[in-house]
Amino acid sequence: MTGRKMRVTVGPITVAVLLVAGCATPPRSPAPQPQVNLSGFSAAFKQGYADGCEQAHTPAPRKDGRRFQRDSDYAAGWNDGYSICRRRSR
Repeated sequence: MTGRKMRVTVGPITVAVLLVAGCATPPRSPAPQPQVNLSGFSAAFKQGYADGCEQAHTPAPRKDGRRFQRDSDYAAGWNDGYSICRRRSR
């Protein structure tokens, strides 16, 4: 291939790769660990608390809606985390 043909072929491929990469959503980062003592609570409660607290600080959704409806520990933790962290951020 000559230099000109190579540029014509590589250009559209590069653009296509960049477009596809730009549409990818980054993986959801884990919620930061809350600054409260949650020892003695279930893992589901702790995760709910962390997600609720994160939701109180950012407009990005942090509630696992399906889990919130089906897991009472997660829902209780989310509600507690959201309400406590919301009061602290005011």
